[in-house]
Amino acid sequence: MNYIYAIAAGIVQGLTEFLPISSSGHLVLFHDLLGFDLPDNLTFDVVLHLGTLGALLLYFYKDIAKYARAFFQSLTGWNLKNDLNQRLSWYFAIGTIPAVIIGYFFEDLLEAIFRNATSVATMLIAFGAILYFVDKTAKQQKELKDVSWKNAIIIGAAQAIALIPGVSRSGITIIAGLSQKLKRETAARFSFLLSIPAVAGAGVKKLLELENFNCNETLPYVFGFLAALLSGYLTIKYFLRFLEKNSLAVFACYRIMIGLLILVIIYLVG
Repeated sequence: MNYIYAIAAGIVQGLTEFLPISSSGHLVLFHDLLGFDLPDNLTFDVVLHLGTLGALLLYFYKDIAKYARAFFQSLTGWNLKNDLNQRLSWYFAIGTIPAVIIGYFFEDLLEAIFRNATSVATMLIAFGAILYFVDKTAKQQKELKDVSWKNAIIIGAAQAIALIPGVSRSGITIIAGLSQKLKRETAARFSFLLSIPAVAGAGVKKLLELENFNCNETLPYVFGFLAALLSGYLTIKYFLRFLEKNSLAVFACYRIMIGLLILVIIYLVG
């Protein structure tokens, strides 16, 4: 395996997993259209997912500990009305359910139907336009303390739609959050925290699909993991800062440009 490719793929995964621009869309461009490939794609895919999961755990470890503790406290001392941490811990649990159900039963079917360059390009463009419209028109008033169980269910249902390649998990959940009047930074933070069980579940599922780990070279996989971990961590950190004062228009426009580029390449190639 090429070491430079492993690092580049890790960086692409770390960036696109958390920015609202679709990791699957970029992987299509990276693998299918530009001709980059690996001797063991599934194993490397698992490694990259573990890298981005590590980024989430590393950045949000204090929040994870806080909400996990509050969740277990609620089992013996139910106080969702007055305890924000208990309330949010249950919202994250409730919001995870749609993606778990849809992912378990329909992920392979959705991949089979939509995992092609034309479909991915269409999703990039369509949801880029939706992201731009919602970002410009939504009333951004709510902070994390204002999130309701209805908001959590709607954002969680949106996360299930992200199983369609090209949609973007962070993109669709941020769109849903903005539609529920969350501020940009709040919508992104809720999106990232909500994604932790889903990203972990996807990693476990892919691990179980591995029949064996038989790689002649392990070092490129280490490089890919570290690149995804570091780039993912930095992306989360600076993306949340960016959203405190800036709109999502640049990401919406970028999605549309990448989608059009993929369609042009498809037309030129065949």
